[in-house]
Parts: sequence; structure tokens; C-alpha cells
Amino acid sequence: MPSHTQTTDKIFYEKNKLDPDAARKLVDASLQGADDGELFMEYVQSEFFGWDDGRLKTCTYDTDMGFGLRSVAGETFGFAHSSELSEKSIARAGETVKTVQQGHGGTMDLNPHGTNRQLYIDDNPLLGVPFEKKVKLLQDIDAYVRAKDPRVKQVSIQVAATWKAVQILRAGGHKAADIRPLVRMNVSVYLDDGKGRMEDGYYGFGGRYSYDKIFDEKTWKAAADEAHRQASVNLTSIPAPAGEMVVVLGPGWPGILLHEAIGHGLEGDFNRKKTSAFSGLIGKQVASKGVTVVDDGTMPDRRGSITIDDEGTPSQRTTLIEDGILVGYLQDRMNARLMGVKPTGNGRRESYADHVMPRMTNTIMLNGNMSAEEIIKSVPKGLYAVNFGGGQVDITSGKFVFSASEAYLIENGKIGPAVKGATLIGNGPDALTKVKMIGNDMKLDDGVGTCGKDGQSVPVGVGQPTLRIDGLTVGGTKT
Repeated sequence: MPSHTQTTDKIFYEKNKLDPDAARKLVDASLQGADDGELFMEYVQSEFFGWDDGRLKTCTYDTDMGFGLRSVAGETFGFAHSSELSEKSIARAGETVKTVQQGHGGTMDLNPHGTNRQLYIDDNPLLGVPFEKKVKLLQDIDAYVRAKDPRVKQVSIQVAATWKAVQILRAGGHKAADIRPLVRMNVSVYLDDGKGRMEDGYYGFGGRYSYDKIFDEKTWKAAADEAHRQASVNLTSIPAPAGEMVVVLGPGWPGILLHEAIGHGLEGDFNRKKTSAFSGLIGKQVASKGVTVVDDGTMPDRRGSITIDDEGTPSQRTTLIEDGILVGYLQDRMNARLMGVKPTGNGRRESYADHVMPRMTNTIMLNGNMSAEEIIKSVPKGLYAVNFGGGQVDITSGKFVFSASEAYLIENGKIGPAVKGATLIGNGPDALTKVKMIGNDMKLDDGVGTCGKDGQSVPVGVGQPTLRIDGLTVGGTKT
């Protein structure tokens, strides 16, 4: 099997008739006197199938290729990109990015060390399954769900896949490359109780693997069953109460609250600029004892994993909070250099047309020693939030608002009726100090996370065990 470097050499040099030596000389010239920088080349194939109203509504196939050239001088960077991969376009980009080096005499940072590990397959998922079989899968899922329940009003299904090849070329000819597959399926089911009420349920999953898992009948039926279950639960839900109360977060996807309310505040750029609620708190107690949070980009097949980041640095497992103590931030190369620390392999970008920023990969709170049953039993009255929909967070203050898509009342230590319209309102750093119990059932999400920052979106993962958090504000719909 050819190496990633050999594969990407064929894509970017041979197919485009781009001379590798000429490209190297152009990069060297563009980065002369800079502190850092790279030529980032990317090729992407992607497809999307959308099923609605009992038929295929959307079907798209796209390819894209291009490069981004970046030069870093101190706290400033110059960046230019183009969908034309040629000596002429790289030279033109070089003239643009060199403007930030005027009057700056930098010393190029050391190149990142290489890696031989492989966290996911090289295979292109788009090529493994014929078009007809993909459409047949959507038909089968729709028929399966509608046969389950006469209350089914609508079934929506999305299947998507991408195959991305990247190569990073740095000064002196240093190369790093990666091949990144990604697949995903979403199923939404809408139920009508015949009395004027309609509710929906949703389930999605995916990762860096082939279509084989998605096309496995046992797997897609389980996805459809879960979406139907959530819709059934929501159809019997009552309005959520409001007020300050004990909140128990379920394992897995509820870690999205951890990601949004806490994770972004631990990214290096916000802390270097002192605009994060966690700025200057390394070594300080920022969470309850027992709270340990890591960001791990090295987990095989996970949606948020990357063999190398978009600067060529190998991903790693970075401890951010250890037993309640803040011990580190997530770093790209520029912010790490300016803060006097090492990069953590978290320099990421949405595409060749975007610049690098420190971003999360798979952000996880580790296990405690309590069972989920013990945690629920300890709550006389509260809310059990199992799944979340959308949310918002302010990085500077840490304030967040999240809507629960599946939640239940807790009454006398037992799970009670499902509630609708529950919204969690709080402050990320404050919520960390209110964690009272940590479960031993840590679970990863099912592979649907997408993180937005500064207009860029990248795939991510989250995970956590069952948590008890005291004194969170719940916005409800109960009058």
C-alpha cells in the first residue's frame, strides 16, 4: 500500500503537472524570514443523499482542490489561497503572504516530528457502494420505519460521505500527509398522535470508516429504532418546569455542553489574548475534585480524530483539567510559540481556503466512581437530560444556553415523565465547580459532532459519564 505522501504526491504534483522541486523553492522563498508557515494542499470528494416525503429529494456529488499558503511573523500571519494548483498561483500567493514579513527577521520554528501511525482507513467510501444500492438503503429505511407504527407521518434520512487528501509542505521540503474518510447517517422520524399533536425524534451516527457499517442492516435498523423511540417519548412529554434545580446529564452526547461551555475557553488563542474565562488560571482549581477533562485526537475511527493536524503536527491526548486543576490549553503552532509551550496537534482548518486555529478534536470528561443508578437515586427532585439539540456560548464569560431534546423529571430518586422545552442556562466555569457526582459509565457520542468557530466548521467528538450538577438554571415551558 502506498504511503500517504506517495498518494498525495500523485494527486497534487503528477495530476496537476506541478514540479515538486519548483513548489519547494516557492515555499522556501515565500517563508524566507518568517517564524512559521506552510503550503497546505487539499483534495476532497463528497456526496450527499437526502430522503424526504417518501422519495429522494437531494443528491449531490462534489470535488474540490486547492491550496492555502500561510506565512507567520510574530502575532501576524499572511494567508492566500486558490483553487488553481500551479507554480504561477503559488508564486502569486507567495508575494501576498510575504508582506507580513517586512521589517521582521524571524527564525523558522522546527518542523513537527513525523508519525507512522494510522487511525483510520485510506479507502474512499464514495467508491465502495454503487449509486443504486445507496438509494435502495434509503427506501428500505423509510419502509421499515413506516411499517413499525401507523402514527408515522414523515421520515427524513440523510447519508453523506467525504474523502479528503491533504499534504503540508514546509520550508526546507518537509512534508506531512493524511488521507481522511468520513461517513455519516441521520434519521428523523415524525409521529402524529391523531389528536393534533406531532413530535419528532432524531438519531445520527458516523465516523472515519467506510459505508460498510452504515449499510449493515442491524446498524441502520437500530438507528431507525432509536429515532422512532425518541419521537414516541416526545409525544408523551409534558411541559418542562423552570427554576434552579439539580440536573443530571446522561452519558455520551450531553458532553456537547462540556465542549461548548468549557472546551472553547481552553483553546490557546483565546487564552493568549486573555479573552477566555480560563485565562491565567493554569495550576488553579477550576472544577470540582474528580473532574478530569482530556482532548484526544488519537482515537481510532472517531469523527473528531486526525492522524496529523493541518500544520503537520501529530495529534495527541492532551489533559486540560486534572482532578479539578487546570493544567493545559489546546495549541496550534503559532499560539504555542507565543505562549512558550509545545503545540498539542490541535491546529485545524475547515478547508484549504481557511487559516489555522486551535480547535478541539474529541473532548471527553473521564470516569468517576459512581453508578448512574446511584446518581439518579441521590436526587429528590431535578431534571435528567439525556440528549441535546442546539446551544450557544459566550467564550469570554462562559455563559451558555442549551436546549434538551430528550429530558425527564427526577422525582424521589426515580426517573419520572418526559418533559419538553427544557433549556439549561448557566456559566461554564461556574458549572464545573457544581459537579457533585461523576458516573463510571463514560460514553462517547455516536459520531455526529460539528464544531463552529470564526465561521469555520470541523468534525469533532465528545464524551462523558453521567454527571450530577447542582444549582443549574432550567428554563421551561410549564405555566
